[in-house]
Amino acid sequence: MRMTTPTEVRMRGDDQEQQGAMWSYVPMEQRIPAEHPLRVMRPLVDAVLRELSPQFAELYSRVGRPSIAPEKLLRALLLQVLYTIRSERLLMEQLDYNLLFRWFVGLEMDDPVWNATVFTKNRERLLAGAIARAFFDRVVAQARERGLLSDEHFTVDGTLVEAWASLKSFTRKDTPPTPPDDPGNPTVNFHGERRRNETHASTTDPDARLARKSHAQEAKLFYTGHVLMENRHGLAVGGCVIRASGYAERAAALELLGARAPGRVTLGADKGYDTRDFVAAARLLGVTPHVAQNTTNRASAIDGRTTRHAGYAVSQQRRKRVEEIFGWLKTIGLMRKTRHRGTRRVDWMFTFALAAYNLVRIRNLTAHPA
Repeated sequence: MRMTTPTEVRMRGDDQEQQGAMWSYVPMEQRIPAEHPLRVMRPLVDAVLRELSPQFAELYSRVGRPSIAPEKLLRALLLQVLYTIRSERLLMEQLDYNLLFRWFVGLEMDDPVWNATVFTKNRERLLAGAIARAFFDRVVAQARERGLLSDEHFTVDGTLVEAWASLKSFTRKDTPPTPPDDPGNPTVNFHGERRRNETHASTTDPDARLARKSHAQEAKLFYTGHVLMENRHGLAVGGCVIRASGYAERAAALELLGARAPGRVTLGADKGYDTRDFVAAARLLGVTPHVAQNTTNRASAIDGRTTRHAGYAVSQQRRKRVEEIFGWLKTIGLMRKTRHRGTRRVDWMFTFALAAYNLVRIRNLTAHPA
């Protein structure tokens, strides 16, 4: 039997169990990699939060026990979106031991993390103050200051956001509810029943509406999320969530167009926006509709006077970039299926996720300019 000599142990490293060190002499700032993407994003976020400080002061009472700083809450929610953390409890677990997250939020290494219910208690306060919209607007303003936005050429599109409600909760409005056989997972037989939004509603989320992505797919409970994108770098300059319906995309597009600065602009869109009512309403707002022509068994609402220009072809090419925004929101930004109920809450999170997307784009464009 061969014995291990002390010299061999020293060369390979000692794995003896030892008492953990009680002190660290390396500042947390030095532990964050110099090239980490959050280092570029942190000054952008801090500048936005400084501008929002007067609004925060109006939302909180001047007397009483100090609350968690709203700046820290918003930085934490931003991390949740950027790193696709599916719940606030998991976010707090990460914040407890992840030094990168602590540095970004503004916590020292020994600071205790707060309870996950803090987000629930403060969400109504942040909703009432329209903080997500204000945060988004100031991120867009930073992009404009850097010359990253187009003021003349835009694209609009919408997508379905699955609601946090099941089809079992979609029941008739005029029928009183019956006690379920199993409160956790009741047995519901709706086969052969014609269910429509006019006669049925979800008991879990009444704002959700029955819709389907295509005729070949099943119907589910959805909201519709809408984005107005500028065509220069593909940044979102407007967004909202409304109830799903057959005309939701066109109604939301007109609402987003009405909120922009006045001036003659072009608007790219897909075939779903090629209707005479939408084209006429867009032109009344000073918008030249560069919508894709829908000529399937019908005549398009636009003709050669619009399509003959070279700018129309450019708009049709650039409008496809809006799918990058929707792809990011659904794969990373937790918007494939919302975890919140009610139009106000879903719209808040959608708008905040759009702001996070813009921050990522600004960071990339600043670090790697075209």
